[in-house]
Amino acid sequence: MENTVDKAIITVVGKDAVGIIAKVCTYLSGTRINVLDISQTIVSGYFNMMMIVDMKQAAKSFMECQKDLNALGEEIGVAIKCQREEIFEKMHRI
Repeated sequence: MENTVDKAIITVVGKDAVGIIAKVCTYLSGTRINVLDISQTIVSGYFNMMMIVDMKQAAKSFMECQKDLNALGEEIGVAIKCQREEIFEKMHRI
């Protein structure tokens, strides 16, 4: 079984615009966060993306990444949330 402590769920939601994926992925790459899985859709002009990422090699702490992604979201006009996978699973357990 994989260790979920090193994984996080990143969600990005907002009005669709050019460059959202590029800007988020540029940040992740620059911080040495690996994208394991990604899904994105656009519904009626609204962008929705969910990513599972591996933070084992991250150059920054989880909290720093959360703050950076939140600031990036504000800068590009979307809401970006980053949660540890284990917390996400516990919150969404049926």
